Amino acid sequence: MKLNILKNIMPVAVSAVLALGASSCSNELDLAITDEQTTVELDYTGLLAKIYGNLTLTGTTGGSGNPDMSQFDEGNSSFYRRIFEANELCSDECIWTWQNDDGIPELTNISWNSSHGYNELTYYRIMYNVTLCTYYLDATEGTTDAQVLQNRAEVRFIRALHYFHFIDLYGKAPFKEHILTASGEMITDLPTEMSRVDAFNYVVSELKAINGDTSDSKEQLLDFAGDDDNYGRADKVAANMLLARLYLNAEVYTGTAQWDKAVEYATRVIGSQYVLNETPYNGRTAYEQLFMGDNGENPNARQEIIFPIRCDGATSRSYGGSLYTIASTTGNGTPAQGLYSSDSQWTCNRARQALVNKFFTTPTLIPMGYEEGTMENVRSVAGDERAMFFAGAENADGKNQRTYETEEKTSFPAGLGILKWNNEYATGGTPSDVAFSDTDVPLMRVAEAYLTRAEANFRMGASNDVVLADLNKIRNRAHASELTATQLSALTICDEWCREFYFEGRRRSDLIRFGYFTTGSYTWDWKGGAYEGKGVSSIYKLYPIPYNELSSNKNMTQNPGY
Repeated sequence: MKLNILKNIMPVAVSAVLALGASSCSNELDLAITDEQTTVELDYTGLLAKIYGNLTLTGTTGGSGNPDMSQFDEGNSSFYRRIFEANELCSDECIWTWQNDDGIPELTNISWNSSHGYNELTYYRIMYNVTLCTYYLDATEGTTDAQVLQNRAEVRFIRALHYFHFIDLYGKAPFKEHILTASGEMITDLPTEMSRVDAFNYVVSELKAINGDTSDSKEQLLDFAGDDDNYGRADKVAANMLLARLYLNAEVYTGTAQWDKAVEYATRVIGSQYVLNETPYNGRTAYEQLFMGDNGENPNARQEIIFPIRCDGATSRSYGGSLYTIASTTGNGTPAQGLYSSDSQWTCNRARQALVNKFFTTPTLIPMGYEEGTMENVRSVAGDERAMFFAGAENADGKNQRTYETEEKTSFPAGLGILKWNNEYATGGTPSDVAFSDTDVPLMRVAEAYLTRAEANFRMGASNDVVLADLNKIRNRAHASELTATQLSALTICDEWCREFYFEGRRRSDLIRFGYFTTGSYTWDWKGGAYEGKGVSSIYKLYPIPYNELSSNKNMTQNPGY
C-alpha cells in the first residue's frame, strides 16, 4: 500500500482516535479506551494522518468545534502556533497588539510564571501529540509489513521532533516509553521526568536509528526528496536536519559543545537532493515563493522545503499554522495577502524596531508613506529581498500610517507590517478559500543547514573563507551584499539567522545560544517591559513546568527560579 500524506488526507475522520480520550481533570494526557469491554478496530492509516495533521490541526472537524483538548481555547491550541508564540512573542522580532489578552503581556515582557495559561497549553499540546505517537508505535509493535515499518519510522521522527521542543522550551521532558502493554492493556503509570541531557541523548538515538546510522531498528526513514507522491512526509534529510539542530544547540542543552557534529549533519543536508531555491518566478523572488499559498505545489519552493506542515484552506482548516502567520499581521490597510475575509484580518503581530534594524541601520532611510511604503519599495531600499515589510498607510489621507517606532505598544500601526507570509499563488491562481490559507509551513528548509554549518564552523575557528561561503550563499539568494571577513562576528551570524528566519518560530532559541536572550548585552524594544529594553532574569531561558502538571504528576519537578 502506498500512503500519500497529502492535503486531502489531513481531515480524515479517525473513528478509532475518537474512541480515545485524554484525562483533562488531572492533565495526565494518557490515551485510554473509553469502554474497556469494547474491542476497537483501529484505522492505522487514519491515525497516521491524525499524527501528521496534529502539527497544525486542533481537533477532528477543522477550524474549531471538536477540540483535542477541550479544557483550552481551541484556536490557540495548534502545535505550530504554540511553539511559534513561545519562541517569537518574547523575542526581538514581533510584538502582539492586544496586550489585554490574558498571557500576552508576560510573553511580550518576558515575565511569565508557572500558572501562565499559554505556557500550560504549549506543554500539554506537545504532550498530547507525543502520547498519540506513542500509542501508534505501541499498537503497531512487532509488525513485519514494510509500509507499516516505514510509517513507524515517520511517527518516531514526529515524536522526536516534539521531544526536541520539550528539551528546548522546558529543559526536561515527561517521559513514558509505552502506553500499551504487549497484550494491549493500558499502562496507567504517570510519566517520569527525563533530564535535559537524557532527553537530548534519547532524541539523538531515535533519529540515528530511523536514519540508518545504527543497526538497532527495523524501521528506517526513506529518502523522499523530490518525490511528488510523498511531499510532506518525514524522510532521512529531515532527520539529518533535526540532528544538526540538536548538535548546534548541544552546548546549551548538555553543557558540551558538539559543533563538529552540527557541521557533519548540516553537510549531509546540503549534499542531499534538497537545494536552496534561487529561481525567481512570475515576478516573485526565490525567497518569497517559500511562504506563498502554492508553496506545496511550486517545484521551486518544494526543492528547498525539507519538512513542511501541510495546510489547505478547504480541507485542513486551523487557526494555527500559516493562517496565524498571515492573518495576525493583516489589517488597518496592510495588504490582505491572499485572505479576503474580514475575519482573517486580526491586527495582532507587527515588527519590533529591533527586527527592522537588521535591514536598516539608519531608520530614516525606510520609505514611509501611502505610496512610498510598499513592500516592494522597502525591500528595494533595504537591498535585501528578505526585508518584506509594509511602511505605508491605509489610504492617501494617511489613515493608519505605519511607524518604525513601537512605543505605542497597543497600536497595530506602531511598527512596520510583516508581509513575509501570504496566501497568494506564485502562478497567479486562486486560493482554495477566502478565510483559511493554503500556505504550507516550511518547518525545515535547506537554508537552515547553510547557517548551521556557517555558525558551527565559525565557533570551531574555521577559516573566514569557509564560514563566509555559507553565509554568502544565503545572502546571494536574497541579492544582499556579501559579507566580508572584517564584518564576521558572532553578532553578525546571529543577525543573519534573524534576517533569514524571522517570524518562522525559532528566534528565542537562537538568542539563547548566542547569550542574548536574557542578558543586558543586547536589548530590544519592550524587552523586560521597558520600551528602551533591559535585561531579565536568566531563569527565563526556560519556561516553567505548569503548576497544574506539578499538582497532578509528582514525578515532575519545577525549573529553577519558579
